[in-house]
Amino acid sequence: MKKTLFTVLLLSVIIPLSSFDTAPARQIKLPTNTEMVTALKQALENGTTKSADQLSAVDGFFKNAAVKILLPPEAQKAEKTLRKLGLGKLCDNTILSLNRAAEDAAQKAKPIFINSIKQMTVQDAANILLGGDSSATQYFRRTTTNELTEQFKPVITNSLSKVGATRLYGQLATQYNKIPLTFNKINPELDDYVTQKAISGLFYEIALQELNIRQNLKARTTPVLKKVFGYIDQKINQ
Repeated sequence: MKKTLFTVLLLSVIIPLSSFDTAPARQIKLPTNTEMVTALKQALENGTTKSADQLSAVDGFFKNAAVKILLPPEAQKAEKTLRKLGLGKLCDNTILSLNRAAEDAAQKAKPIFINSIKQMTVQDAANILLGGDSSATQYFRRTTTNELTEQFKPVITNSLSKVGATRLYGQLATQYNKIPLTFNKINPELDDYVTQKAISGLFYEIALQELNIRQNLKARTTPVLKKVFGYIDQKINQ
């Protein structure tokens, strides 16, 4: 049953043979279950590796407007006040340091994603291939978020200290908190916030890579990727 599950799902969803029993359809060779799983794992490993590499590069977060980490919401009001008081440089350096911490930690995500891919079942692969454009990203959210959080937070904590973010944000919070009539004090703790934002940025980039492999022929760089995703494209477009 498990051996034929992939083919049954694929046929039932995108190959209604009773309605399209034509010669061209019969000439298209159905990829094997092994080819389908192999292609999907190749695509996901390529996509997650590329995402982690891009975000872990210098300015991977900082110069990517979609994932750039800003000050926590409760500190953004303080940022405006501090800039008016001539402390814009402190704000800029603090924001840069948050992104440097995320960039420093992003590479640690690769083995977590690769392990999740290795654990993928035939059922998981079928759901992803036949799902929507973000089905692989949702799979990773479900299977890796807890481990990413657990393993990322210590790295983020160390990175925040290493790049000076903890010190800079502490200075920012101190400067704001001592302003007269400041009732809403800033919590100087950053670890949870930056960890969550770094993981969200990774999933955002993975979603882009997933969409690319589904829609961009040039992104299919191996024979099995071309065969499996090309086959699905043809069947969907019939």
